[in-house]
This record gives sequence, structure tokens and C-alpha cells, in this order.
Amino acid sequence: MTFQTLAIISVVALLGPLLAIPRRWRLPVMLGQLLAGIVVGQSGLRLVDSTDPSITLLADVGFALMMFVAGTHVPVRDGQIRSALGRGAARATVTALLAAGLGTGIAMLFGINHAPLYIVLLASSSAALVLPIIDSLRLKGSPVLEVIAQVALADIAAIVALPLAIDPPNAGRAAVGAAAVAAASVLLYLVLSRLESTGARLRLHRLSESRKFALELRIQLGILFAMAALAVYSHVSIMLAGFSFGLAVAAVGEPRRLARQLFAIADGFLGPLFFVWLGASLNLLDLLTRPQMILLGLALGVAAMLAHAVTRLLGLPLPLGLMSAAQLGVPVAAVTIGTQSKLLLPGEAAALILGALVTIGVSAIAGGRSVTPAETEPVSPSRTPEVTAP
Repeated sequence: MTFQTLAIISVVALLGPLLAIPRRWRLPVMLGQLLAGIVVGQSGLRLVDSTDPSITLLADVGFALMMFVAGTHVPVRDGQIRSALGRGAARATVTALLAAGLGTGIAMLFGINHAPLYIVLLASSSAALVLPIIDSLRLKGSPVLEVIAQVALADIAAIVALPLAIDPPNAGRAAVGAAAVAAASVLLYLVLSRLESTGARLRLHRLSESRKFALELRIQLGILFAMAALAVYSHVSIMLAGFSFGLAVAAVGEPRRLARQLFAIADGFLGPLFFVWLGASLNLLDLLTRPQMILLGLALGVAAMLAHAVTRLLGLPLPLGLMSAAQLGVPVAAVTIGTQSKLLLPGEAAALILGALVTIGVSAIAGGRSVTPAETEPVSPSRTPEVTAP
């Protein structure tokens, strides 16, 4: 890896914010970064070598950090969300049952022995994508709270299940590793809660802020890397390590200063680098030589929409149900794990991303359909809501 490569990645990653500027499009920033990676990677100009160990390591750091930030965005401390957990859990369960049938059918139709993986993908939701859409559109009401609960539960369940589903022969080993990472996260939560209740965290915060030490950021990164090391040693994805640690922090309460620091690192450098690397690692030329993979991606995207649209029968407005189908972290993690472990067929990684892009596009449109006329009225500057960064 050279500074020239880093410069290329940093420049082309600006395509993400550029495509996200028009609010009417409601496109996530990661989409442009992923497309930029495709252009400069092995599907395009080949300016970025995704197999370079140095770039791969930085991309893994970015992946762990992005999943940590996604975990911190799950509103586990919100009392209103907790009151909506019942309906959210019921809808997530029904969606998962339908996803089981659709995922198995797609695997049989295409003759690919990855039914467990497809089931997890179809049942998953992306809190890191859906929550910012809800914030930016200022959606309110009980159905919205229930969607947030449903998405959070589905996201957590899918992230835990993915390492088991993507490599069934090693599911036992992955389960043990996942249990070790989960136990470490619970221990971290207890320690963080103790530090919060005794005021130790607040004293550390004041010292760090007054002396400009950035102690909280240093400590959090140290813990994150230790959790990632545990995940690698336990043969599970660093996705689980990052997300579970993020949930522990969210349960205690993330300091605003730390959130801003993490936003700068994750969204300013390591996150864009990860998505550009991911796009660069995809070989879309495989789709041209294997048209069935294009059909597979479209089938996965449409099936995900159907699995989540069934919540309309349980009283959820159809636009909100379609919006809950948005996929981001889980398919990205599946591609990352599958590519590094060589578990996916040629072209299958690109098909998984294509399916995710279908859900993102439909989710953005459905989000706009969910806005009532009253919610589209201008908001005075003094009452403008703060939008949580994805």
C-alpha cells in the first residue's frame, strides 16, 4: 500500500457524499463509496488492489468500527422503544418465518447450497440505514417506534446468526466463539455500568476534555481491537465483536464527545476506506459471464421486500414494512466473510450486494411514501432535529 493508493481511495470516496447531497434521492453515503470502489477496483480501472494485506487490515479495522458505531445507534435505552418490543418482535418473527421459505426456495431454484445464508439475509434489517432515514424524514408515531424495535431485533439476530449460517460445517465452532464474544460484551457492560454509577467515567471525561487527551477514544479503540482479536481467535467475524461492543456502550450511554470523535474516524476515513475496498474486491465481470447471478441478486432483493411486506397483515403500513427491509451491514458482512474465507461461488458476492442495493432503493422510496403532509412542512431552525449519522 502506498500514499498514492490512499489518495485515490480518499478522493473517489467523495462520490458517497456527492450522491447523498440531493435529499430527495435519500441515498446512503455508503452507496456512492461502494460504487467508487467498483470503478477503481478489479471490475474497473484496477487502481486499487483489494488483496493488498495492508489495505485489507485497514478495511477490517473500518469494518469493526462501522459495526461498533451501528451498535451504538440501536436505541436500547429508549423507554418508548422498549414498550414497542412486543409488536416489533412478533413482526420480526413472522418475517423470519417467511424468509425461511423464500430463502430455501431460492437456494433450490438456483442449485446453490447456501439456504441458511439466504434466510438470514432475507430476514435481516439494517438499523444503521433505517434509523437515519427515520431521523431525516422526522417520522413519528407508534408504528414508527414498532418498526425501530423490529429493525433493531432483526439486525441483532441476523448479526449473531450470520457466522453460523455462512459456514454450517463449522457452526459449532462459530457458536462457541460467538458465545465467548457475547460473554465479553456482557462483562464490558457490567464494568462500564460500574464506572458510570461511581462517577469514574465522568471524572475521566472531564480530565480528557480539559487536557485534550482523548482518553475515552483511546480506551474505546483499545477495547474494540481487543474484542476483534478475540473474535479472530474464536473464529467468528469481527462484525459480531464490533456490534456487540457497540450495544454494550449504547446500553450504558455513549458520551456525545466520544460519538463525535468516532464519527470523525469512522465516517471520515476508515468507513469510506472499507466500502471502497469492498467495492474494489467485487468482480462484477463475473455477473456478465454468469447471468444467473444477476437473477440471484434480483431474486434476493425482491424476496427480502416480500418477506417484510407481510407485516402489512399485522397492521404495519406497507411503506414502513418495505422500509424495514433495507439491508446494509449483514450482506456486506456476508460478502466480507465469504470472500476472505472463499465460501462464496464466483459472482455470488456481487449478487448479494445487488440484492442489498435493491432493498436500499425500495427503502428510500418507501421512506418518502411514509411522510405525511404535516411532516414535510419546514421546521424552524430552533426546532430542527439532530440527525444521527449512519
